[in-house]
Amino acid sequence: MDIKGLYTASETRYDQSEQLYARCGRSGVMLPKVSLGFWHNFGGVDPYERSRAITHYAFDHGITHFDLANNYGPPYGSAEETFGRLMDDDFRSYRDELFISTKAGYDMWPGPYGDHGSRKYLISSLDQSLKRMRLDYVDLFYSHRFDPDTPVEETLQAMVDIVRSGKALYLGISNWPLEPLKQAVEYLRAHDAPLLIYQGRLNMLHRKPIEEGILDFCREQGIGFIAYSPLAQGLLSDRYLEGIPADSRMAKDHFLHPWARTDKLLQYLHELQAEGETHGRTIAQEALAWILAQAGVTSVLAGASSVAQLESNLHAVL
Repeated sequence: MDIKGLYTASETRYDQSEQLYARCGRSGVMLPKVSLGFWHNFGGVDPYERSRAITHYAFDHGITHFDLANNYGPPYGSAEETFGRLMDDDFRSYRDELFISTKAGYDMWPGPYGDHGSRKYLISSLDQSLKRMRLDYVDLFYSHRFDPDTPVEETLQAMVDIVRSGKALYLGISNWPLEPLKQAVEYLRAHDAPLLIYQGRLNMLHRKPIEEGILDFCREQGIGFIAYSPLAQGLLSDRYLEGIPADSRMAKDHFLHPWARTDKLLQYLHELQAEGETHGRTIAQEALAWILAQAGVTSVLAGASSVAQLESNLHAVL
């Protein structure tokens, strides 16, 4: 749909709710097991109409959670700007059906106040994010990383005050080590702003949240867990089985390097492909299903460069 204001969501978007949604920890929030991540493919360098098509398909199939961060792009901030256009063009009337998250913690603007975990940075960043996204509030605001040089109480109190201001409904933490995470859980509960969810990098090639006890801790504490990079930036797919396509992330993105395509990885992928065939799944679907089978996992953040890719990812749960 190319004409502003004429998008109408599918009336069947919640027909498969029992398979699609999971409770986030012990909260009242239900999240789709497959959520849409804006880390890649939604920046200013990406075609807007493709972003519209992907988000339309997502929402039409019950994906209500869109995950962003202040510096997603490129350039920084442009994924949030894309989302702001989408809100005005298509989703404004569906705002209360959407669960929107953003984050602050990594570098965003020059100077001493555009990075890390200070009160100054977190609150200023969220104010900027809301303007770019054309929202009055986000459903979920994350501290994107732990900052050992800022008192943890300063970071956490800023987050508490963000909730009290009405700029966010829930709080999340991403990429924090276990011990600071424990401190955060205690502090936020004591200040009546309990932690809703932890976002961590988890996939079949990177299992640190399991190995370090973070996933177990979150499950025991009734905190949700959402996995980012579930396909290891596309490594856990059939994308690189026969080589490195010219239009692939490995060929043009600094987040994924050609040296990651090792003989050991290719052997593993072929084994995973054979296993997936017994379940009627692709490598990517098998990888997503593995994460969702881990006790305590609420959702996976699946990026998408096309509607077909998102459709395929959804088959891991539907």
